Amino acid sequence: MSKTEETFISIAVLKAKPGQREQLRQNLLALIEPTRAEPGCLDYVLFELRDEPGTFYMREAFTSPAALEVHKATPHFQAFAATAGDLLAEPLRLVALDRVSS
Repeated sequence: MSKTEETFISIAVLKAKPGQREQLRQNLLALIEPTRAEPGCLDYVLFELRDEPGTFYMREAFTSPAALEVHKATPHFQAFAATAGDLLAEPLRLVALDRVSS
């Protein structure tokens, strides 16, 4: 399997509960630097939908699905997960992507 085939790329979709937009934003921003420092992280960038404030997309790329699992077990992600129920209007949705172009 080539490195490209092993790479796991996804977009996490996170929608804030009413009144929780700023808290969710801050909690997501707090994930960025420690996640980028993980050995298996290739890309980790936060976006907010312009037409739908409070809906965030986290573009993620890891060296493998196993690296994503390591990420989910880190203290910084576990701290986020512990607060997610209070902040999210619906469960986090992880959309896996296959790269089509260069």
